[in-house]
Amino acid sequence: MKRILPLLLVAMLLACLFAVPAVAASEAAFESADAAHEFVDSYDENVGTEGFAEKLEAALKVIRDEETGVYATFLALLPAIIAIVLALITKEVYSSLFIGILSGALMYAGFNPVATFDTILNKGIIAAAADSWNAGILIFLVVLGIVVILMNRAGGSAAYGKWAANRIKTRPGALLSTFALGVLIFVDDYFNCLTVGSVMRPVTDQKGISRAKLAYIIDATAAPICMIAPISSWAAAVTGVVKDYNGIELFIKAIPYNLYSLLTIAMILLMAWMKFDYGPMAKHERNAMNGDLFTAERPYENAEAQKFNERGRVIDLVLPVIILIVCCIAGMVYTGVAYSGATDIVSAFSDCDASVGLAMGSVVALILIVIYYLIRRSFSFKEAMSAIPEGFKAMVPAILILIFAWSLSNMTSALGAKVFVAELVRGSAAGMQLLLPAIIFVIAIFMSFSTGTSWGTFGILLPIVVSVGFSGELLLMSVSACLAGAVCGDRCSPISDTTIMASSGAQCDHVAHVSTQLPYALTVAAVAFVGYILAGFIQNAWIVLAISVVLLAATLFVIRALAAKKQAE
Repeated sequence: MKRILPLLLVAMLLACLFAVPAVAASEAAFESADAAHEFVDSYDENVGTEGFAEKLEAALKVIRDEETGVYATFLALLPAIIAIVLALITKEVYSSLFIGILSGALMYAGFNPVATFDTILNKGIIAAAADSWNAGILIFLVVLGIVVILMNRAGGSAAYGKWAANRIKTRPGALLSTFALGVLIFVDDYFNCLTVGSVMRPVTDQKGISRAKLAYIIDATAAPICMIAPISSWAAAVTGVVKDYNGIELFIKAIPYNLYSLLTIAMILLMAWMKFDYGPMAKHERNAMNGDLFTAERPYENAEAQKFNERGRVIDLVLPVIILIVCCIAGMVYTGVAYSGATDIVSAFSDCDASVGLAMGSVVALILIVIYYLIRRSFSFKEAMSAIPEGFKAMVPAILILIFAWSLSNMTSALGAKVFVAELVRGSAAGMQLLLPAIIFVIAIFMSFSTGTSWGTFGILLPIVVSVGFSGELLLMSVSACLAGAVCGDRCSPISDTTIMASSGAQCDHVAHVSTQLPYALTVAAVAFVGYILAGFIQNAWIVLAISVVLLAATLFVIRALAAKKQAE
């Protein structure tokens, strides 16, 4: 770790010497860095306009000359790469994220110590915490933590665990029940992660399923399910960034081509049927069957021992969950109507502010849930209020990681990482049209993995993909490849907020979740990549999907045979 900063300094010196191309003076010149930033920040609106390439190059030259020489170059991704590599090597996520933030601030400030400190705070941590979208998500997260504490104290979770234990007899049954609940909660991935985790954790614990496997199932039924559900916060976000098209119609038509999400679902079902695991997950599952559910660190160990009401019933869990779902949906619809003037449900979802809607809905749900438990006399009002700080404390690890991850994303954005990746897509669109879906898929994975945000990825790439001018099946394939790659990279990235939520929901060590999930996600990604290559030539969604599912099943059979052979040796 001590070698990172000297190597980074060398990289920056090389970048300053070689990464800034000379640009001839033209009428596209910008008078100041602010004017250049204004043009670059409107990238998705300006792309495709006359003289765009020359204007962009001139804007980048101004920014590089006046601010930082590495703007919109590969080195803009270096902070995220450093954080990801360190997290996987050291197994310590907080310091890894902070070093990533520090390296980004050093590059942005030109290695000026005072300016670096100012950048870390003002452009990084404070900006991340003060952002209205992020604040709404944090409120939602804290409220869910409080609701989980209340459900546990009321005995609802324990009652459901006893009820499920009498009906779910096998480990595959517990896995499939977790999967089914994840599919049912398709409205939002954050809500999905924390709700499924709190409800199913007692059941999977009893059946000897590792926390890493639970986190994988939660993660696999969060973003992938939301990405193929027309009524979800993700569908709303996608339709909001697609211009000159009916966003929701395009989203629905593109679902059959969303190979990564669909194959992820197939992967869960096949793995449950075949009853085997591979990679680091196999060790976690073996240990779980011998009584060790964690294998790795236990950041949520103190949350295990909680007092609960022995008179709790299953309804004490089911009804609060239903209240949460209804209120969160109502909150998102309300923001679409109140803030955007939508006149129907579809428009309300497509125009909603998911962050505000989830925050509003969860707060209303919390009030109703407390009233319900008081009427049921599950606990006293004083005990209900004491759940508020307890719920907040339970979410502190997730909140810290989220704020650091958002801060790191701010650093890479300030260095122009999104513009760099967007230009890669625009450049690849000029040729190899039949391979374009596969190319877009890989670029979206790379961008989402590096920045830790799938929404930011398709927010940048989708307008570019749509503006290229394709139509028919090729447009649907390209849009789906962008969405699928965004989800894949998001699930693989240790700095992704959804991945962090899945770890929190399962109460699993975050690095353990990332390292055990990665082989599974990459297996699906490899098959999806082949599927997108075939899609460029076949151009029939259902044939491509069928071939991809068969290919995935064959791949898993080969992996199982190789694992069995290795174990026999």
